[in-house]
Amino acid sequence: MPPKDIRRNVWDQLRQKGFRAFESLLPAELVIQAALVAIVPLGTGPLHLVNMVWLSVACALHSLETFKEVLDHTIKLVEDGPHYHGSALDRARTAPRPIGPRRRHDPSPHDPGSVTEEAFAQARKRLPMGFWVALIVLLTERFMAQHDARTRFCGFRLLCIDGTCLNLADWKPLRDYFGTVSNGKKRRKTQARLVMLQLPLVRLPWRYELVPITEGERTVAGRLLGHLKANDLVLMDRGFFSYGLFWQVKRAQADFAVRAMAGVKFTTVQTLCDGTRLVDWTPSDRQWRKADLPTSIRLRVIDYQIKGFRPSAIVTSVLEPDQIDRQAWVGLALVDDTGRVLRGAGLYHRRWEIETSYFEMKETQGLERSLRGRTPETIGFEVAGHILLYLLVRWLIVEAALAAGEDPLRLSYSGALGELLALEPSLVQASPERASGVLVPRLLRRMASHFVPYRPDRHYPRPHDTKVKNKGKGKKQLPSKLTTEAAA
Repeated sequence: MPPKDIRRNVWDQLRQKGFRAFESLLPAELVIQAALVAIVPLGTGPLHLVNMVWLSVACALHSLETFKEVLDHTIKLVEDGPHYHGSALDRARTAPRPIGPRRRHDPSPHDPGSVTEEAFAQARKRLPMGFWVALIVLLTERFMAQHDARTRFCGFRLLCIDGTCLNLADWKPLRDYFGTVSNGKKRRKTQARLVMLQLPLVRLPWRYELVPITEGERTVAGRLLGHLKANDLVLMDRGFFSYGLFWQVKRAQADFAVRAMAGVKFTTVQTLCDGTRLVDWTPSDRQWRKADLPTSIRLRVIDYQIKGFRPSAIVTSVLEPDQIDRQAWVGLALVDDTGRVLRGAGLYHRRWEIETSYFEMKETQGLERSLRGRTPETIGFEVAGHILLYLLVRWLIVEAALAAGEDPLRLSYSGALGELLALEPSLVQASPERASGVLVPRLLRRMASHFVPYRPDRHYPRPHDTKVKNKGKGKKQLPSKLTTEAAA
């Protein structure tokens, strides 16, 4: 067998061992299908496309290790395991050397179980953003084919959209591509913008874009919302309050809900039986007339006020109370002394699930603090690996929760990730039968043992929560949270 084929066989075996926790969720056939959709070549060497997907997840899982350490991680676990002797790696290392002198500039390493960092860097460049998006979409569709009911609310497929900023290292290629922002101290910080569409009831990513910081969230949202389907209901933050986005969602036969913006004038048409209002909104901005949009849109406004906060309102295109009533939109969660849920949180509060996902990816997984890349391509590879890892672990959490009869959102993500890391050596070193029949079910049971406790009286105030915000050009924004004196 040629040395290149030997090396590929070794790395295929390493991938199968290192990916055992997820092999039933993400088979090689799905990666090949994503490559066909994105028109990306599969490759023929040891770092072909399927193996690169595994390595992207491994880089995210071991975020504190260098690329070289990640490449050697599974090899070391195999070497330390009881089944090393006679394995593909052992056979390749003990096989007779090819006859003849080695070429002076042969880039391949002597050890058939290793690849060079330069080869890894070259392989990363062959993976465009379109491939990662196609893979995540196919993976999410595979999940929904099995757990469609977990993603729906009152017949709607529930989605939410939001963006976040990622702080990057101050390398010139990153500055030139992603751009910089001022930190208020006469220094500029390199940042990228990540915008994601998510299934909030299970916290699974569906689509995302990683773009320069100079590109606005609404612009990116317009591209992501172009993939909505009929009977989708997307929850949006107030920053996405846009007449153009509203009509984009409506023309896809989908619906939306967003917090009302101050200064927007509605014309009340009817007060409904649950106290909500049907209104017409006719924006004065002429750009929407040039975009060939209707002059007005019919909406439903749900006014509400939570104790300690200023009055607020939700604006939605779901007009009938019979579909989703007022209590379902804005109700607060009710829990008894034992932690038993008597009433779930209101639908719009589910928008915060994407904020929790960003926290879990950036802090628990270490997305923001562990990016090693110095080029836009490498940053894209690492961010895709983190999103893919998050999706796969979240899928395992859903499986664990259903087996235990629990809500997937009640299980701790940090606990689940810790159990995965703790069991990884055993998964790599076990036989395929023991891994799938004993260790993976054990992993799910252990994940199901980590609960997020209910803390109904705990509050995490944001900085300057009760202070007026200066929006520039003479505009002021009143704080949502009231001071203690005002609330009293």
